[in-house]
Amino acid sequence: MLDLDLAQQLRKAGLAWNPLPGDRFVLPDRNMDDEVFVVSHMVVEIHDTPGGQVIGFNGTTEWALDSLEQRQVVWMPRETQLRELLGERFVGLESVTGGWAVTVRTGDEEVREVDPDAESAYGRAVLRVLASLSPGQE
Repeated sequence: MLDLDLAQQLRKAGLAWNPLPGDRFVLPDRNMDDEVFVVSHMVVEIHDTPGGQVIGFNGTTEWALDSLEQRQVVWMPRETQLRELLGERFVGLESVTGGWAVTVRTGDEEVREVDPDAESAYGRAVLRVLASLSPGQE
């Protein structure tokens, strides 16, 4: 699983999130950074309000937390979601000594991102692609 720092880097780099059931997220800076929540029709739902999307916690009697604005949580994309985000830029995933390497195309070159965790290697590759799309790039 991605660590919170990498997920926050992805968000800062402009990775957009449209919450769907099954998506994972974290509530940072609330002494809950290690708790991963999952959007579900049963417990955590997305509500559209005039002020933006709100994440609602239903049936959580042990919490004094009913809902949060989407901007208050950090999306923790899954490996499959990260691979889909790479789209046609994705070249391959390979096992390397000590972890995994994801190769992507950015412009005319191929670059590799290596990490002990495959999901994090994908996350780093998405970061690389987002950086290549910044103004003045590609």
